[in-house]
Order: sequence, then C-alpha cells, then structure tokens
Amino acid sequence: MITGDIKQKVDAVWQTFWNNGFTQPSAIFEQITYLLFMKMLDEKQLEKEAIANLTGDKLLNPTFPEGMWHNPNTDQEVPYSEMRWHNFKDMESAKMLNRVRNDAFIFLRHIGGEGSAYSQAMEDTVFQITNARLLSRVVEGIEELASDGADMMGDIYEYMLGKMAASGTNGQFRTPRHIIRMMVELMRPTLDDIICDPAMGSAGFIMEAAKYIAEHQGDELLNIDNRNRYRNEIFHGSDSDASMMRIGCMNMMLHDVDEPQLHYRNSLSNENNDTNKYTLCLANPPFAGSLDADDIAHTLKAAVKTKKTELLFLALMMRMLQTGGRCASVVPDTVLTGDAQAYKTIRSALVDNHCLQAVITMPSGVFQPYSGVSTAIIIFTKTGTGGTDKVWFYDMRADGYSLTTQRTPTPEQNDIPDIVSRFHDLEAEADRSRKEQSFFVTADEIRENGYDLSYKRYHEVEREEVVYDAPEVIMARMEERQKTIDTAFAEFKKLLNS
Repeated sequence: MITGDIKQKVDAVWQTFWNNGFTQPSAIFEQITYLLFMKMLDEKQLEKEAIANLTGDKLLNPTFPEGMWHNPNTDQEVPYSEMRWHNFKDMESAKMLNRVRNDAFIFLRHIGGEGSAYSQAMEDTVFQITNARLLSRVVEGIEELASDGADMMGDIYEYMLGKMAASGTNGQFRTPRHIIRMMVELMRPTLDDIICDPAMGSAGFIMEAAKYIAEHQGDELLNIDNRNRYRNEIFHGSDSDASMMRIGCMNMMLHDVDEPQLHYRNSLSNENNDTNKYTLCLANPPFAGSLDADDIAHTLKAAVKTKKTELLFLALMMRMLQTGGRCASVVPDTVLTGDAQAYKTIRSALVDNHCLQAVITMPSGVFQPYSGVSTAIIIFTKTGTGGTDKVWFYDMRADGYSLTTQRTPTPEQNDIPDIVSRFHDLEAEADRSRKEQSFFVTADEIRENGYDLSYKRYHEVEREEVVYDAPEVIMARMEERQKTIDTAFAEFKKLLNS
C-alpha cells in the first residue's frame, strides 16, 4: 500500500492534467502510465548497470544500449541515452517534449519486438501531451514519487484505479498485492508450471508468480533454457480491456518476462479455445456480471447453464487446466451458497468431479475502496474423476489492514501468515475442532448440505451457559432497592419542608 505522502503526490500530478484540460480520467491514467513506465525502465537498467560495474560483467540485453536508435516514424537516428528518463527529465521543456513525444514514446511502442503481445497492445496508443510546460510539470511530479521498483508502480496503479472507480468511469479494480502474494504462496509455482490468469487485468497474479519463481529458483534461471522458458513460455493471460492489457505487458516486462503469452480477448467467448493446457490458474475474475448468451463459448454453456461471469470463469478454468493442474481463484460468497441450480452445478463439479482442497473466506472489506462484497478463495485440483475426501475451511478475519475504505495498516491483526503455514501442513489440521478458525469437513457432509461451501454452515459457535438468579431472589433484591429509594425520598422531602 502506498503512503499518504505518495497519494498526495499522485493527486498533484492528476490535478496538473485536470488543470490543463484533461477531463477524462482514463486519458490521465494512460498518460501517467506511459511516463511512469519510462521512468521504471530507466531505473531498472540503472540498477543492472550498477551491479555490472561492481562485478565487472557485461550488461546483457539492455533496454537502452549504447549508440543510436533508428526512429521508423521520423527516419532519424536518435541517441538511446536521450530517451532515458534520468537524461530527458533535465532537458529544457520544449526539447523534452520533442524528445519524449516524437522519440521516447515511439521507442516505447517498439521495444517489445514485432508481433509480441506488448507491441500489439501498444499499437494504437497515443501520447496526448502536446504542451511543453505541462509535460515538464508532470515529469517533475512523477520524479518526486519515491520508487521501490515495479511494486510501487503496481500500488500507484491501484490508487489511480481507485480514483477512476470513484469517478464512475471504470469498472476495473486491482486485487490487493498482499492477497495476490498470499494466493501465490499457497500455490507455490515453479519453473515446471504453465501459468494462466484468464482475467488478468494488470497482470498482478502472473507478475507475482514470476517474482516468486525468481526468488525461489534464481539459480535455475541462470540456465539459458530455463531463462528462455521463463521469458516466453510459462506466463499466459487474457483480458478484454485494452488499457489493462497495456499495463499488464508493461508490468511483465519490468519483471524480465519480455515475451509473455498475453491475449486481448474475451476469455469466455469462442475465440478462447484453451483446453487442458495449463498446470496452474490464478485469478480474481469479474463477478456480479452477466453476459449475452451469444457471447459465451459453447463448451461453457454445456458445462453450466448460466450467464453469470463468476460461474462461467470457474467452468472455464476447469476446462483450461491439465489433469493434475491446480487453481486458486477469488469468488463472491454467492458461489459458496447460491441456491440457483447453476451455483449447485459448479459446486458439485468441484466436489464430485475434481478435488476441492480448500475454501478460505475473506472479510468484506478486503476489496475496499472498490467494493464491500464478501469473497472467498477456492483452491482445487483438476482430476476429472473426483478425489475430494475432505475440504479445509479457514475464516480469515483480518488481512493486516483496516476493513474500511481507508485500509490503513494493522500489522498486529493479520491472518495471512497463519493461513499459508496451515495450508502447507494440512495433516496437522486433522484434529481441529469445528469451534476453531480452521477445520476439515468431509465431502459426504458437504453433499448432505446441498454442496454448501460456506464456513458458517459448518462452524460451531461456542456458547457459554449463563446462570441467572431465581425469580424470588431477584424480586427480593428489587424490593430492597425500592426501600432504599423510598427512604432517601422521604429524607429529601423532610429537607424541603424544614
């Protein structure tokens, strides 16, 4: 989460655009994104250059090599160095505008390589800043934003998306990074996985999965074959929002995944025919939505008769996974308890056709300020032949932040470490009581309860017996108190009459 100081600086940059005639929040969002990406690319290379200087190694595949770049739009040679943030930010404003608008931004659109997901996402982008003074002020404002790498970029995205949601102009919202990290730590992705998020948004899940692999298998990534696989084979995603696609591509590039398999498409439509392809799905699909029947893939309509996106995405992930593939997905509470036949169909498929492992309920404030909806995380393995013996339930009551729209840090109230450690030692959970925060429920009991997957259905509330005095004791006590009141009142009347 970003601090109040950073929020004020983002607000100041946002207001600078607004004061100069940018009245569309989406336009402001995109222009800030492009400039922020330019800054992050340069900072990332500066870090690599510093390491290379210390070790004496040669910097491999730099974004900004030495020498000149040929601008295909102007047919001119441009020094790579002048397209780097730390150089052009100090230029005179008119020269900066020319260099950024006509060179650096064009370079930004081409760095992904022809035919890559990045270049396709950037193909129709436009740099809308035409005023040199405005660009100078915006660059100054972005320069003041303290940076801790791509994570800060993600937090700034989240904050700006919140501003857009507040203005009613964009329905997107970003899953909080600590929730994404928790889900990744629960699933423990590896270099052997093929990972997909069919509703990727800004690519938070696959980006965090990439970070996790880099942190835990750094030595294996020194192998050229593993490195190439990491760069262009492991990570897949789809989204139907062009702006989110661009952000997702930028995020992955900042994490050294230069050629992720990202697609601009409606994952629920027939244009997505991915079947038995992935070993791991991580997602927070859109819910509370409803699609036109003609927009839904035939295979999904055959799996579950519904137009509700939260159910269709679950059916999609069951289809997309290989046998033995795992999934962790955020779902609204209605998926756990809905009485309609479509909800029961999905739940019965999870329990009877595959191996449902865990249901982790989350408090309703986790997705503030975007939404107060109650959600849960469902974890299952695709088998196609059943395998659910018992399901682990956990009731998350705190996630390290207040559950208000402000979401202020409360590190002393955080169940996430406990969730992760318990999930990876489920054998120790076997004897947990239904009165505790986590416990197992057998598949047979779930079936008996109509496939209800809510924690509250199975949790036993511990009630303390309260013993009250006998009525005659209470009456005697009341009479004694009334006598005391009468005596005090009589003495008070004497004082008045004396």
